[in-house]
Amino acid sequence: MAAGGARGALAFVRELGDTASALWWQFFDWLAQVPMRQLVVTWVLAVLLACTPAILPEQAVAFIFVSLGLKLLAGGKRKAELEARAAAEQAGTEGLERRLVEAQMAALQAQVEPHFLFNTLALIGQLIETDPPQAARIHQHLIDYLRSTLPQMRSRSNATLGRQIALSRSYLAIMQARMKSRLAVSIDVPAELESATFPPMMLQILIENSIKHGLEPKIEGGRIDIRASVSGNVLQVDVQDDGVGFSSCAADGVGLANVRERLKLMYGSRAELLIETPPEGGCKSSVRVPFAPDIFAEKR
Repeated sequence: MAAGGARGALAFVRELGDTASALWWQFFDWLAQVPMRQLVVTWVLAVLLACTPAILPEQAVAFIFVSLGLKLLAGGKRKAELEARAAAEQAGTEGLERRLVEAQMAALQAQVEPHFLFNTLALIGQLIETDPPQAARIHQHLIDYLRSTLPQMRSRSNATLGRQIALSRSYLAIMQARMKSRLAVSIDVPAELESATFPPMMLQILIENSIKHGLEPKIEGGRIDIRASVSGNVLQVDVQDDGVGFSSCAADGVGLANVRERLKLMYGSRAELLIETPPEGGCKSSVRVPFAPDIFAEKR
């Protein structure tokens, strides 16, 4: 009986302690969240009650000072918790936004990659009937192109201007095999800019547009000049042709709309695509992005 009574008393004391602890933390949380104005009203009531026999003045003053100290302590704790929660929510939101941008980028990239491949395969299919040797040459160029460039399409670490120039050279080799003397190419990109970051496939879209809308409609063909330069912290890559020029339809086509959308997703308002008509004719397309050398590319 005595042992049972002791266990019951111990359980009662433990329950009492748990209740007191819960009430204490509820009071602490209330102090953390209650506006200071309401707490001042509570202090005024305590002072008024101190004028009655129910509460002594010393007790009222002690309550005011203790509650003020706890308010400062609880308020600091509450502020830290809110800041931590806000930081976690912001990090989560930024993570979701980053994943959304990456998904949108992947969708846009998927629209570009098959375009060139399907066109080249269609060309090879046509030439097999009319010019088998030429079909074989273009087929070999396509194999070289895929061997060297498919990893670049898939990896962000390869998104440098130098690698995009290499990709474009492979593409232009295929186009020159098809157009022969109707296509001349000039590339002027300083070696020190080759390590600069540059979005994958974007340069090729500009070149494709120049050929499709500028040079192919021109009987004698023409030339494409590719240049890169830096002004301040802006990298500018130009693709200029001396073809028939872009129509308004071509300038607003899917390829350039894709470029604009990708620039917006990647850089916001810090990048742009410009389409100009030079005085000598033809078309000039320029992509401007923040200049950022790829330090890892420089070490490779």
